[in-house]
Amino acid sequence: MQATSRWIVPGLTWALLAAASAAQAAAPVAAAASAPTPAGGALAARLAEPLARAALTQRVVGRGALLGLAQAGQRVVAVGERGSVLLSDDAGRTWRQAPQVPVSVTLTAVQFVDERSGWAIGHQGVVLRSDDGGERWVRQLDGAAAARLALAELQALPAPTPKALADARRAVQEGADKPLLALHFSNAREGLVIGAFGLMLSTGDGGRTWQSIATRLDNPKGAHLYALHRQGDSLLVAGEQGGVWHSGDGGRRFERLATPYQGSWFTVAHDAAGDRGSGWLVAGLRGNVLRSADAGRSWTALANPAPVSVTSVLPEPGGTLWLANQAGHLMIPGTDSLRMAASTTAQQPAALLRLSDGSLLIAGWSGITRIDAATLKTAQAAARKTTP
Repeated sequence: MQATSRWIVPGLTWALLAAASAAQAAAPVAAAASAPTPAGGALAARLAEPLARAALTQRVVGRGALLGLAQAGQRVVAVGERGSVLLSDDAGRTWRQAPQVPVSVTLTAVQFVDERSGWAIGHQGVVLRSDDGGERWVRQLDGAAAARLALAELQALPAPTPKALADARRAVQEGADKPLLALHFSNAREGLVIGAFGLMLSTGDGGRTWQSIATRLDNPKGAHLYALHRQGDSLLVAGEQGGVWHSGDGGRRFERLATPYQGSWFTVAHDAAGDRGSGWLVAGLRGNVLRSADAGRSWTALANPAPVSVTSVLPEPGGTLWLANQAGHLMIPGTDSLRMAASTTAQQPAALLRLSDGSLLIAGWSGITRIDAATLKTAQAAARKTTP
């Protein structure tokens, strides 16, 4: 059983993850009291239902919780609770619902590699693919299949530990109950997804087939993996229990990095503060933010004027990093502290997206918040004038 402290995580994604954990913990007791059916099998059956049910039609489009944002050419795609996929063709001013989404599970992240090809991930280990700019989606993977792949990966090792095998077999029995939380596709074929309990899977054919690669991480306790960011062959992964991992070869091998904070990291990015890709930033629980200019060999803690969990970071081509916290504050890093740039109306921000017109979209608990380019420029200039 997982300790309660593992479920202190930000935003709706993490709140629903906590609820799923509570349901999972209660399921064996309820099943044992009411029927001889194994708890794992009963839970697996219940979890399969939203995977087979299409996304709910929204009465008011854009009012629900949204957790992921991406651009498909000039189109903006947002994803969120109950299978919501929303599309905007006017820079986020108006939205409509995608007509064909085959699942009603909460979707946590989305990415497009061009104007047509994209993937969305979410609860119950689901991976969806679209080949028409987000209009229609097909399911490529779910948590039940992911659990079987993770077990097969362990069974192929020369000497897997008995506990690891037992945990993997239990995950197969429990079914599709583990959420995926972050993804990155380098192109239309090569992609990586990560999630709860150390899930990590890759594809080399656009998602038609997947393999578990969780054992590439030094993660024996199966810590949740919350965020990843790739820049060239440099790949950063961040999770709970202070976990930060780096790969310099595109994900074939990973090194676990020591950090001075052992809480949860919810977001990670490459940072222009370092030379030749050696600058990194991680942020997470209770507003903790660390910055490294030497590829993780040393870290500097940035003072935070608002000690609230940081849930999203947006690196920009010019080197600016935008950070958002649970309170809806936008901040940029200074030399040794975060500088407050703006206080927005966004509730529980989960994702940031900068558009070509200079505006910023924030996905969160109450839908999409749009900040125009002029307002954002003024906020950025004011933040840079403040004392670092």
